[in-house]
Amino acid sequence: MALLSKMLSAGVVMDTNQRQIALSVLEALREDLMYAHLNNGGRVLDVADLRQYIYEQMGRIRTNALVLDGLYGSDNGHGQDISKSNGHGKAHS
Repeated sequence: MALLSKMLSAGVVMDTNQRQIALSVLEALREDLMYAHLNNGGRVLDVADLRQYIYEQMGRIRTNALVLDGLYGSDNGHGQDISKSNGHGKAHS
């Protein structure tokens, strides 16, 4: 969030994709905060709670990524390792 805040306050021009991602992240966070609870069951009431909530969500994302990598390997989820693809759906031999 700090990087996004710095970019916006510095007047950094974002391309359409960056702007859409930033808006999507902020909108999802705004919606989540209406019903957000910390792992300890408490509500998000101040900036410290918000930081903790974001940290917990990042931890969940990382844990899910590790679990999926363990189940499916480090590929794109479709059974083909991206590193072995030439970008056109054909694997290098």
